[in-house]
Amino acid sequence: MRKSLMRMTLRQLQVFRSVCESRSYSRAAEEMALTQPAVSLQIRQLEELVGQPLFEYIGKKLYLTDAAEALLKASADIFGRLESLDMQLSNLRGSLQGQLNLAIESSAKYFVPHLFAAFRRRHPEVSLQLTVVNHSLAVRRLTVSRDDLLIMSQVPSEPAVEFLPFLNNPIVAVAPADHPLCGRESLRLADLGAWPLLIREPGSGTRRAIEEYAHQKRAHFSQTLELGSSEAQVEGVLAGLGLALLPRHAVRRELALGTLRELPVEELPLQRSWCVVYGRGKRLSPVAAAFQAFIREERAEINALAARFDADARGPQ
Repeated sequence: MRKSLMRMTLRQLQVFRSVCESRSYSRAAEEMALTQPAVSLQIRQLEELVGQPLFEYIGKKLYLTDAAEALLKASADIFGRLESLDMQLSNLRGSLQGQLNLAIESSAKYFVPHLFAAFRRRHPEVSLQLTVVNHSLAVRRLTVSRDDLLIMSQVPSEPAVEFLPFLNNPIVAVAPADHPLCGRESLRLADLGAWPLLIREPGSGTRRAIEEYAHQKRAHFSQTLELGSSEAQVEGVLAGLGLALLPRHAVRRELALGTLRELPVEELPLQRSWCVVYGRGKRLSPVAAAFQAFIREERAEINALAARFDADARGPQ
């Protein structure tokens, strides 16, 4: 068995990890820029080396076998050690080098590039692989230790994680500039219920936070339209389809231009915190450890960045 496993390739493990994460051969093929038959062949060859099936279908859903769970854990250790070795060798050359594999919830994509740019000014030889996901996929990636770090606003209770809150993520109500509610000096969240509310897909962390908060405040939205991204929500509001509750960072340009208006809702903004998250017990690479240390130690610089975002969002008063 040991000789068989020694013939396993890193490419096979990469394909395997992609299938585990996406629970789909076709989505894994798309992510890996392969055909679906090529993914199937890689998995079949891997199963021959392992001597056991790695996946099984129950209904239309793909599930990991016990052998796959064991291989997934081993592969995370293998790739983690290789990344750590690469960065340690870079350190021996006298500078921090390597790649930060970062996954972020979709509403963080407006701010995180600026955050990484501030970090990279200190470590110019560090590169970035940034993956944008919704909340449910972020949690799934945590379970397979796919990324160095994740940035998310709602930290899950499972799997066990370490997390560091570092920045407020205010969620506000927005409307087209000519909407009747824009003339009001004060509103309650329940006042918005007379208009359609544009919401994200079920796996979205922002949607979950809004639904929980609206229930808490006894605000009911009888008309909802589901759009699959914050960009689609923004365009929907601009088109007059309804109102939306969005992170202020996601609409800062529209607010600055005056095409959207932030509604003066007394119960808003809904404050959430962005957190940097990783699995408990995970050994961070030198680059990931440096990025986490930057976030922990440079709160003043990060908050200054956020303040400029908020100033842009408010626009001319």
